[in-house]
Amino acid sequence: MGPVLAGVLQLLALTAALALAHRPLGDHMARVYSSDRHWRVEKWIYKAIGADPGAQMRWPAYLRGVLAFSAAGVLFLYLLQRLQGVLPGSLGFSAIDPDQAFNTAASFVSNTNWQSYYGEQAMGHVVQTAGLAVQNFVSAAVGMAVAVALVRGFARSRSGELGNFWADMVRGVTRILVPIAAVAAIVLVACGVIQNFSGIHEVGQFMGGAQQWNGGAVASQEAIKELGTNGGGYFNANSAHPFENPSPFSNLFEIFLILVIPFSLTRTFGRMVGSPRQGYAILGTMATIWLGFTALMMWTEFAHPGPAFDLAGGAMEGKEVRLGVGASSIWAVATTLTSTGAVNSAQSSFTGFGGGIQLLGMQLGEIAPGGVGSGLYGMLIMAVIAVFVAGLMVGRTPEYLGKKIGTREIKLAACYILVTPALVLVLTAAAMALPTPGHSMTNSGAHGFSEILYAYSSGANNNGSAFAGLNADTQWFNTTIGLAMLLGRFLPMVFVLALAGSLAGQRPIPATSGTLRTEKPLFTGLLMGTILIITGLTYFPALALGPLAEGLAA
Repeated sequence: MGPVLAGVLQLLALTAALALAHRPLGDHMARVYSSDRHWRVEKWIYKAIGADPGAQMRWPAYLRGVLAFSAAGVLFLYLLQRLQGVLPGSLGFSAIDPDQAFNTAASFVSNTNWQSYYGEQAMGHVVQTAGLAVQNFVSAAVGMAVAVALVRGFARSRSGELGNFWADMVRGVTRILVPIAAVAAIVLVACGVIQNFSGIHEVGQFMGGAQQWNGGAVASQEAIKELGTNGGGYFNANSAHPFENPSPFSNLFEIFLILVIPFSLTRTFGRMVGSPRQGYAILGTMATIWLGFTALMMWTEFAHPGPAFDLAGGAMEGKEVRLGVGASSIWAVATTLTSTGAVNSAQSSFTGFGGGIQLLGMQLGEIAPGGVGSGLYGMLIMAVIAVFVAGLMVGRTPEYLGKKIGTREIKLAACYILVTPALVLVLTAAAMALPTPGHSMTNSGAHGFSEILYAYSSGANNNGSAFAGLNADTQWFNTTIGLAMLLGRFLPMVFVLALAGSLAGQRPIPATSGTLRTEKPLFTGLLMGTILIITGLTYFPALALGPLAEGLAA
């Protein structure tokens, strides 16, 4: 079997698995977020944190819950790293430096999982399991809760109430993430992923020195790392490491975990607003962009010219031989079109156009299908923009799901789509203009610029992957990328929840013959065009200086 055919068959198998999981998982999540009953363990949690799960919240109260919980998470994780040297199970590692501890705390709480350190040389078992793994669960649950709040904004009328943040967050963990992650961890252990609390072992000689490997609870963290679109791994090589991803089957299974909740949330959305066809329209937009990007990535990595590429069957530099070009291309698109950031190959070693595809995937806002929760609310914001554009073209007041898109709503949507590009472009320009940040670049020219652009695109979009040639473990990058991750995560949530509150307070508008049918393929096309045009106009100059210039020069 040729490598191209193998890649296509893997893509078909992945698509079939996602299609089979879409309806049952989406319906389950709709039931979870619509239920009035509380499990006993959930009641214990509410009592411990002093929360009333039955109290309905308007958007400012919901937002305060999100910010307070996340701020406590940043503080706890920061202190855990700073105290690592005196904690049991530290494997002899010392406390993390203040700037890197801040960067890592911001990274995992914001669901970014950017890592400016070598996991196997910096973090002990307590920090990995009690700190990083816990945040993998709760940061994902926060994103899902905000998405559900926006869906309730469309579904409810004349109330302004969006549900209860504490109930939504806890249920997301106990009823969705923990059960699926537990099963996934067992599957990964069966595939050969390690799961233990052993120390550091010397396993032989390498280049005249001893080679050392850590043990760790890798399978359990790998499962939620992918399922929660987190991305931070035990090892610096991330999911290219055989302890995290030992075989082609485990590779395909982990890609499935990355995509299954974001795609299935479209079914949840359709069920909660009372129109599954609306969910299918959003799903169609996400799936078309994902498949298009995957096909384009496979084409550029398989067909890149040159004798070395021809002999290897594609652009194999930086890719694992056991996985190949096809599986690496599918993974690269999945991880950058979601907020995952996990990698099974060296992102910097992709072709110039391949690196550009990864950058563009993040710069779209990671909405196809995006992160758990963040992908859905990002796509719904773009749907609001799309119906506004359609309303301007036909001279009608725009409506979406029976809600009027007025001045307040479109201002909030516009603020949402401006936050991340502003962070990316301003910080990239500052890093290129100042003398010190440039010293971290391994490469010069277009590829060196792409390293900086990729780092801030990854941080502000809460992705976490990196062009590995950049040395990001400096005070400048630890601080600025840390700020980009926090602002890129929580500022958009302010506008999402404010929009949800505004929509929930409206009276529904009956559909008429002139109402735009947002469940039709025509709207799907309009939505895709809106996404690509907005992103293109925003980022094209920067992309032209980096990956496009590199690709055309190859």
